[in-house]
Amino acid sequence: MDYAAALVDEDRRFADQLAGRDWSAPVPTCPGWTLNQLLRHLGRGHRWAAQIVRDRRDTALDPRQVEGGKPPADEAGALDWLRASGRTLLDAVETTGSDTPVWTFLGPRPAGWWIRRRLHETTVHRADVAIALGLPFEIDSDLAADGVSEWIDLLVAETGPGQRGHDSLEAGVSLHLHATDTDAEWTLRGGPGGVACESVHAKSTAAVRGPASSLLLGITGRKTVTDVFGDESVWRTFLERTPL
Repeated sequence: MDYAAALVDEDRRFADQLAGRDWSAPVPTCPGWTLNQLLRHLGRGHRWAAQIVRDRRDTALDPRQVEGGKPPADEAGALDWLRASGRTLLDAVETTGSDTPVWTFLGPRPAGWWIRRRLHETTVHRADVAIALGLPFEIDSDLAADGVSEWIDLLVAETGPGQRGHDSLEAGVSLHLHATDTDAEWTLRGGPGGVACESVHAKSTAAVRGPASSLLLGITGRKTVTDVFGDESVWRTFLERTPL
């Protein structure tokens, strides 16, 4: 998958949804936020990651120190700022080198890691905008499936004691996710060290089936998924115990 091209396209689609809308409208899936705050969050986040990459940082960057982190006050300028924010990250990765290690919240990773991370930050927040405005959320099934994989990758990487995914599944409990419009499948298993995942079909304590877009929105808490088989409490508990 061309993550760079997808990031540019998703930023464009995010901006297009906001054109001509009331940005003071609340975002139900991001409690306490407005559409304007969501736009600022996404664009500044892209530029925050770009600055980390460009400066080859080995420590976190204070978001208040992001260069160009505030959009212009007018709508057209703010939307252009958002559309350019992802490109700022792509330019930084190209200049620094995709394989150059830089800081991430998971420890040092290649600079190119940030492109996929920011891509799926955009896909999910684009869904937030669609939900807030009552618009349909359309996304390529392979891109949505990759979003599920990326979300699970982050969860598995943060399963140590006290980390985000440590208590998501009880030891011996398994959860199978099956995207019905792609070949993508994931089987998550709880163990003493947290959650592990294999991209395989396997009999599990609970299974969730649906289009990849529904699984992406379900696993990120944006949509209720109803096609749950087996012990439904496993899915419900998984969502309750896994911070977004």
